[in-house]
Amino acid sequence: MLDLLRKALPLLLLTACDRGDGTARPRVAFGGASSVDSSTPTPTEPFVEDKQTRREREELVRAIETRERISAKVAAALREVPRHAFVPQDQWHRAYEDTPLSIGYGQTISQPTVVAMMTEALDLQGNEVVLEVGTGSGYQAAVLANLVRRVETIEIIEPLAKNASNALRRLGIQNVHVHVGDGYAGLPSLAPFDRIILTAAPPEVPRALLDQLRKGGKIVLPVGPRFGVQDLLVIEKGPDGRLEQRNLGAVRFVPMVRHDE
Repeated sequence: MLDLLRKALPLLLLTACDRGDGTARPRVAFGGASSVDSSTPTPTEPFVEDKQTRREREELVRAIETRERISAKVAAALREVPRHAFVPQDQWHRAYEDTPLSIGYGQTISQPTVVAMMTEALDLQGNEVVLEVGTGSGYQAAVLANLVRRVETIEIIEPLAKNASNALRRLGIQNVHVHVGDGYAGLPSLAPFDRIILTAAPPEVPRALLDQLRKGGKIVLPVGPRFGVQDLLVIEKGPDGRLEQRNLGAVRFVPMVRHDE
């Protein structure tokens, strides 16, 4: 696993925060986190897919299995989630390419290979409550939903949080709860969490997130300078509260932003 991550991740960008590319600033959350209103009227009809998209998704997952050592349960979760449900319609024809795609607001949906590998690094057993920092499109949360008891996910860009919530609802996914807020603060009212995953890179490990990690839990996150080379870390909190850290290799993620940036 360690070698595979080192090979595949250095050239990949996961986006859950502003890219710094001149894109107009979207509305961001201030103050404490708030849940996305599930009564929002935008679209509630069930998501329907055809044989073609199922076939394309199967081909994508088989390609990932050929290149990377992922478990059968992670592969099954990838097969279950229609990625095109989380991208704009003008990107549907590219939904099953193994590449990031634009979802608006200067953000992208993560590359499926990276989603698979970070999910694998969480070492999920099936009954965890997971905090995801950086909801983005909602795709990573949807994959996790098939593998854990519950996902609490927080997104600083409010329109993205609403879009993700709508997509999850259309797919009938009920064990993911989307919150709008600053990921640096986490969700202390719902802590502790068995696992925490970050889809953007802070300059250092946020202390608040470590405090919200349950003893025996793990956090998977990139850490390092903005738009520079970062380290992908797995940090485990022991029964005595001590932290043990493993470095899975050099990566390049977009920076994790605060509400005042």
